[in-house]
Amino acid sequence: MYQLMRAARPRRARRTPLIAAALAAASALTLSACGGDTPAGGSAVAEVSAGTPQDAAGTVLDRPFTKPDLVLTDTTGKPYDLRERTKGKPTLIYFGYTHCPDVCPLTMSNIAIAKKKLPKADQDKLQVVFVTTDPERDTPAELAKWLPGAGDPSFVGLTGDFPTIQAGARQMGIGIDPPKKEKDGSVVSMHGAQVIAFSPTTDQGYVLYGESTPWETYAKDLPKIVKGENP
Repeated sequence: MYQLMRAARPRRARRTPLIAAALAAASALTLSACGGDTPAGGSAVAEVSAGTPQDAAGTVLDRPFTKPDLVLTDTTGKPYDLRERTKGKPTLIYFGYTHCPDVCPLTMSNIAIAKKKLPKADQDKLQVVFVTTDPERDTPAELAKWLPGAGDPSFVGLTGDFPTIQAGARQMGIGIDPPKKEKDGSVVSMHGAQVIAFSPTTDQGYVLYGESTPWETYAKDLPKIVKGENP
């Protein structure tokens, strides 16, 4: 296990060399589940939150991520090539699961509220992609039923086989573990809870948001993200 160093909490979006260095080093972290702590003996995987404070402000990364080469299944049951379908479009990508009791639906709701503050033309440009970390339960039909209520009907829901999803997440520094059944019968999905914004001009992931980001921050930043500018 690598020793984790955390950057000071920024008060506004900014470039943070320590974050970029932590991402490049792929420091090992123990993941936390939505609504719970990591079970004893849980595995540690590389996660984008290395050095990232759980702050309300977004962080502009010194070393942007290349968009994952990821082909999954959308809510209509058709193949969805993430790179091809979102090419040249402002895109927010989040990995989570529909049975999450708190963080995942709150994140989707915050983004949905902020999106509605945009002019209609910009709303149409913005792509929000939710990739499940619990594909066994999150079928295309389940995602199609959950997303409109948790977020917005325009949000893209993707599922597929877990190894493919995990590999795609790792390309963005997001760590996820296979869903685990607890002693009480509940199933917990361990995953990084960050949202990464991709620029329409470079198709690179250049802004990182933590799980505590409120809708007001997204509302403030989205007009610039739609244009490919730094928030």
